[in-house]
Amino acid sequence: MNPAHRERRRLDPLAHLPYEIRRAIEITPAAGTRERIVDITTTGRRTGRPRRIEIFFYRANGATYLCSGAGAGPTDWYANLRANPTFTFHLKNGIRADLPAHATIVTDPTERAAVIAAIVDDLNQPHDPGTIRPTRLQDWSAGRLIRIDFD
Repeated sequence: MNPAHRERRRLDPLAHLPYEIRRAIEITPAAGTRERIVDITTTGRRTGRPRRIEIFFYRANGATYLCSGAGAGPTDWYANLRANPTFTFHLKNGIRADLPAHATIVTDPTERAAVIAAIVDDLNQPHDPGTIRPTRLQDWSAGRLIRIDFD
């Protein structure tokens, strides 16, 4: 990738995607439950087989995330992404698209705290995003957090 494209992607990680797909990913606090639900296909860490699940995605600080939410119990999707960070992000509401993606586990405490706080604030907006509300920051602070980069 040439330096100009790399810089544009750093400033806007969705710039390389078609407008309709960017719009579907760039949800705001006004987005309802349906707009937040996607499927992801990971590679099973033990079997090597594709594993597809339905999951919520979140936007915070200009980036896209997956989070295990309240509680810190083990999740297969997280373990699979730790073993093989390449996966497919499937948009399925409004627009259908299968997007190749890469997962980065968020371990930096400052980034984690800022992103989880933004997710909780988003979910506690006055609109009704679904069954997630009410959401308390202390319930989400230990959740698994993955940043998504779209290829």
